Amino acid sequence: MTEPAGAFSYSAADEEKRRGVRRMKVLATGLLLVATLVYALAKWADSAGAGPWAGYVAAAAEAGMVGAMADWFAVTALFRRPLGLPIPHTAIIPTKKDALGRSLGDFVGDNFLSEHVVRTRLRAVGIGSRLGRWLEEPDHADRVTEQAAAALRGALTVLRDSDVQAVVGEAITRRAEAQEIAPGIGKMLERIVADQGHRRVVDLVCVRAHDWLVEHGDSVMDAVQGGAPGWTPRFVDRRVGERVYKELVRFTAEMRDMPDHPARGAVDRFLRDFAVELQSDPDTRARVERLKKDLLARGEVQDLIESAWSAVRGMVVAAAGDERSELRLRARASLLSLGARMAQDPALTGKVDGWLEDAATYVVTTYQGEITSLITDTIAGWDADQTTRKIEANVGRDLQFIRINGTVVGALAGLAIYALSRLVAG
Repeated sequence: MTEPAGAFSYSAADEEKRRGVRRMKVLATGLLLVATLVYALAKWADSAGAGPWAGYVAAAAEAGMVGAMADWFAVTALFRRPLGLPIPHTAIIPTKKDALGRSLGDFVGDNFLSEHVVRTRLRAVGIGSRLGRWLEEPDHADRVTEQAAAALRGALTVLRDSDVQAVVGEAITRRAEAQEIAPGIGKMLERIVADQGHRRVVDLVCVRAHDWLVEHGDSVMDAVQGGAPGWTPRFVDRRVGERVYKELVRFTAEMRDMPDHPARGAVDRFLRDFAVELQSDPDTRARVERLKKDLLARGEVQDLIESAWSAVRGMVVAAAGDERSELRLRARASLLSLGARMAQDPALTGKVDGWLEDAATYVVTTYQGEITSLITDTIAGWDADQTTRKIEANVGRDLQFIRINGTVVGALAGLAIYALSRLVAG
């Protein structure tokens, strides 16, 4: 049978429970019939002069019948109208389903989603210490690391490169344009020169300059000769070119081989002065800013910034997929260390518990209406008849015990009342 939209799913287990409800109904109805038969026989025996006992039995049976019928009416009124009669306040579940859903939502909101209840419950649980003890187990740390790596890979895979590249490019460009870079470059250059960190760069330049001159001697001499005046003899230009070339080779060789060469000292002084100007000279700082803006405006620079995302994403995805990568190993070590600290440091545990309590209370207080509306809207979408069948199948068996108890208790109460009335009358 096809279930209506929004109804419960009525399973084979529910049908089995429904058969159990029917058996209990037969038993409860059977007791009513037994009480009725006993009452009829007791009244016949009393009229036939069987003795005082018949009155006691008739009174007990009569009260049992009343109790059974009253409880039958009460139980039946929950799910349907007794005997199909339009009696007020019957068929409560199908007719009051939406109101019950709203009441249930309000009850949950007031008693389960209040700030006091959430804080008290979380504080009693002690999530921080439990989480710490759980995380300090290597197997658990491995599991969390693996799941986090899988989530990271999935997130980076579904992101569109074009969107992320545009966002990254815009963010870097905006940050670079908003912040003056000259003072920072000056401080960095000042520290580098003070620590002689620039010496390796100067060494490399000297070596490369000397090697280039040796390999391109003809080009250097041709350039010198080409710049000579037209009225000078060619052999003079040649001799001058050779002389200039030899001096350049000698100069670069001396700079390469002499760490205390005067030219190197000049370079040091120039870099120190330039570092100071970058930090204090307005004209130098303004030139650097103009150069920065010109560079940022170039398409090649923007393409480089945007392409950095692809390189970073590839490295992160590869590292997340390799369980022996530095990323995975460091993440695992951090989890183990965090777990050990949370398990042993009450102050840290208290902070974690406080963060969790604040987060949970923010969620329940901010979205309490949305959470409770989930209950009320869901119940409102259930089909009334199917809901009634589902609830009756799950709780109807216990409700039939009310009818049975009503029959037995009613009979005992009727017997006690009859006996007391006879005792008072006698």
